[in-house]
Amino acid sequence: MKQRHRERRGVCANRTVCFVLFAAFWSCALAQLRYSVSEDVDEGTAVGNVAKDLGLERITLKDRAIRVVSGAAELLFRINDADGVLYANQKLDREEICDRKRVCVIDVKIALDNPLEVHYVSVEILDINDHTPSFPDHERILEIIESAVPGARFQLKAARDADIGSFSVQQYKLSQNEHFRLEVKSSGDNRKTPILILQKPLDRETAKSHVLLLTAFDGGKPPRSGNMTIIVNVSDVNDNPPVFSQDSYVVHLKENSPVGTTVIQVTATDLDEGSNGEVVYSFGSDVDPQTSELFHLNPETGVITVVGEIDFEESGRYEINVQASDKGAATQAAEKTVIIDILDINDNAPVIEVTSFSRALPEDSKPGTTVALISVRDSDSGINGKVLCFINQNLPFTINPSSQNNMYSLVTKQVLDREQQTQYEVMITAKDAGEPSLSSEKSITVVVSDVNDNVPTFSQNPINFYIKENNSPGKTILSVTAHDSDDGSNALISYSILREKDGDNLFTSFLNVNSETGQISGMKSFDFES
Repeated sequence: MKQRHRERRGVCANRTVCFVLFAAFWSCALAQLRYSVSEDVDEGTAVGNVAKDLGLERITLKDRAIRVVSGAAELLFRINDADGVLYANQKLDREEICDRKRVCVIDVKIALDNPLEVHYVSVEILDINDHTPSFPDHERILEIIESAVPGARFQLKAARDADIGSFSVQQYKLSQNEHFRLEVKSSGDNRKTPILILQKPLDRETAKSHVLLLTAFDGGKPPRSGNMTIIVNVSDVNDNPPVFSQDSYVVHLKENSPVGTTVIQVTATDLDEGSNGEVVYSFGSDVDPQTSELFHLNPETGVITVVGEIDFEESGRYEINVQASDKGAATQAAEKTVIIDILDINDNAPVIEVTSFSRALPEDSKPGTTVALISVRDSDSGINGKVLCFINQNLPFTINPSSQNNMYSLVTKQVLDREQQTQYEVMITAKDAGEPSLSSEKSITVVVSDVNDNVPTFSQNPINFYIKENNSPGKTILSVTAHDSDDGSNALISYSILREKDGDNLFTSFLNVNSETGQISGMKSFDFES
């Protein structure tokens, strides 16, 4: 890619040639660089030498402004226009910038002016182990009946760590004891949930309670850790746990479903009698707060309903642990995972962004000259996020897709004439492929600037005129006027008399013309007899 960039700079050594051929080679400017920087670096830390890696000479930066044009990236990074080095604009906090995304990559658009070039730089912010695992509760109390058989499982709340990858929670350790061992369940989102497993029967008459210490470790070197105290109270017999009616629950739900929509109903039964057989439902201990803000579980009926805004773009799938518990003195519970797949609907219109725009376009611009660079994005997925971009017809412009996804260039398709039309209103329309389709429009004004492409013309040509003899020298004998269709300084006219070098026409030597007004005066008195 660097070699392609250097070849382009060779072509563009002549500014005029570069301007004419910009459209043909503009995609060469879309060089892709990738840097990485650890979070928590100080403000002003150098990320990478963009100018050097793109093969830009210092003499190029001397005459051309270089800047960061991305929206959010402008707050995080800046570029030195003297040497082209990209710097951190503030102290970087990966967890604040990218939340818990596995890969934290910031796309930075860098533009060079005169002529316009856009380069794309990806900066990956690397995680450091700057957070300690912590449990939602410092203490967990479990009520376990003495008749519980070995192998009984009790899911605990997972420890959280704001770091990701190897720096997140990697393992758990249970304090030494003879009744319980620990098992760790891994879910698809790299979450590890501890499960307490009974390995030796409990005897309430021997010990009414057991105190355990659960420790969570992350993968740092050295690792960070957090603790939770588990108090196990041994209670008398309630020997039948609730049993769910299905082995699995999977349901499909459209995004934007209104509040109150029934998602699914789960049911469980308990063979015990009285309060030991009465079942209530609740979300499992591992359900995060964001999910509980979107869905409600009726504790009596097991019906799950919508209570928040369901947005496919936020999450396309929810896995919710539902717990069925009896009302016995020593509660027994069973858990089942309900999977809710969110179906995307076309609820986001495309967004048009003009990333670079030349407002004044010379009228002698060659066909193919780039006028503007346009990016289009649609937050929907699949066919709902596929976007087509076009402009209004009967204009001397066309819009071309680029090698970058959802990037377009607005270019001229014919020679312009300022004297025919001084500006154009270009309406850019972006339309997605959803059903029904959504679209957006954005208007830009292209001003055609003047070049000196018209010659002055006399209001009368040829001019026949008569003068009387014995005229007064210096007096005006004739006025001429001319007009130029160009604008500004290109339309300013000066007058002069063409003097013949061979001197045959002596008459012109006796005339003088005012260069600004076109008034012609005789420098002598003419004699008809002469």
